[in-house]
Amino acid sequence: MKENIKKIANICTLLACNVFLLSCNGFLDKSPLDKVSTDGDLSVKDVVAMVDAAYQPLQWPKLYNMRMWTTDIIAGNSLVGANGGTDGIETTDLANFTATSANAAAIDIWRGPNPGILRCNLALQTIQSVDMPDEIRNRCLGEAYFLRAHYYFILVRVFGDVPLVLTPPIPGTNFSLERTPKAEVYAQIKSDCQEAINLLPPKSSYDSENVGRASKDAALLMMAKIKLTLAEDYPGIVDLCDRVTALGYDLSKYAYADNFDATIDNNPESIFEIQYDGDASSDFWGNDNRASWLSTYMGPRNSGLVAGSWGWNQPTQEFVDNYEQGDLRKDVTLFYDGCPDFEGVSYNPLWSRTGYNVRKFVVPMRIASEYNKSPANFVVYRYADVLLMKAEALNEQGLTTEALVPLNSVRARAGLPAISNKTQSELKDIIIHERRMEFAFEGHCWFDLIRIDGGDYALSFLHSIGVNNATKERLLFPIPQEEIDDNPLMKQNSGY
Repeated sequence: MKENIKKIANICTLLACNVFLLSCNGFLDKSPLDKVSTDGDLSVKDVVAMVDAAYQPLQWPKLYNMRMWTTDIIAGNSLVGANGGTDGIETTDLANFTATSANAAAIDIWRGPNPGILRCNLALQTIQSVDMPDEIRNRCLGEAYFLRAHYYFILVRVFGDVPLVLTPPIPGTNFSLERTPKAEVYAQIKSDCQEAINLLPPKSSYDSENVGRASKDAALLMMAKIKLTLAEDYPGIVDLCDRVTALGYDLSKYAYADNFDATIDNNPESIFEIQYDGDASSDFWGNDNRASWLSTYMGPRNSGLVAGSWGWNQPTQEFVDNYEQGDLRKDVTLFYDGCPDFEGVSYNPLWSRTGYNVRKFVVPMRIASEYNKSPANFVVYRYADVLLMKAEALNEQGLTTEALVPLNSVRARAGLPAISNKTQSELKDIIIHERRMEFAFEGHCWFDLIRIDGGDYALSFLHSIGVNNATKERLLFPIPQEEIDDNPLMKQNSGY
């Protein structure tokens, strides 16, 4: 699957037009690496290529190669760092709550999912008409439903109401679309996710050629996360988490560091990850790029410690101070004065404006000798998330004693003492803290902040660290002004 995802087709020719969903011109107009034939009947191979193509936008800088992990900067865990001046100014503006509707990061995230949604819609429209074994048909349908749900889940959390499009556009029709109320978008996301749960096989059933595809495990986890985001059906969340566990997961057997080791793809704890292989034959900055950006961007600036070393994503002192004594995750996650050497080299805190750099994503030179060759996958969903979601859902029901069991499983792996004898309110804060430290810089913290207590928690936290411009309205990103200019039906979010 890793190779299939890297070398997937440009399937725009199936549309016989050059327009993209939601005014996103130019994203798919690349020379195809493989082609899906439109002459005569489609084959099973063609259908699999169509579904594989729906994964590709996840790899792009507009999503997981850059914008998703930079949300931790917006969440207050880190500063852009980089080269100063206007380098990363779009992320700094979002983090300072001074962004305008011309913000480049907001534009990227608005546009990033749309090619994937288009490709999912094409696949879903086509699959049923092709003669193929039921096992492959069901898997392909499940993957397309999972990916469409995932793309929309990104959009609705970042922007609120978004246009909901479930079929490919028809040439010659009007492409101006109104924003669909987020309640309807979430209803569709849940419907798609349930279809994925019903259709997809478990991760353990995939052979080496197909490992990395969306699985039942991933769909169950995503459904739990959707419900937790909506603060609904806490018993159902617990059941979903238990169903993942029943598929054979045991956190005590998994090493935290394996999730960030470039030599270990799709490790036993990982449930869904973005696939890269470090092939440098394509433009590093283009959508066909097959190398991860994370090590290149996050390596300590001018250190020569890793290829690239551009110094982005510098953790704040406030974040570092939140580590408990003895937390084993700290040495995996951070570079700090006195930390273990990296490939025999001691860290110099002068490499960072804050005195800290992110360590968990950096790739040694022996693995990636050049800035454009990192093969490290990006883990989106992993089993520790299941345990902490279960703990939170149990605690929300007042089942504090039961909630301690999954919480303490995560803490035990981190080398921390078990929690006991806490009130529901105290345990809620502890679980939030645990999520912050467990998933630091993995693109989860911002979405946790804005979902808890309907955004009130985010405002309280952001104000406590001096981000006084933060307002409830600006917990949503601005709709790009050029989308509004091009589409008379598009309306801006309040506060911009």
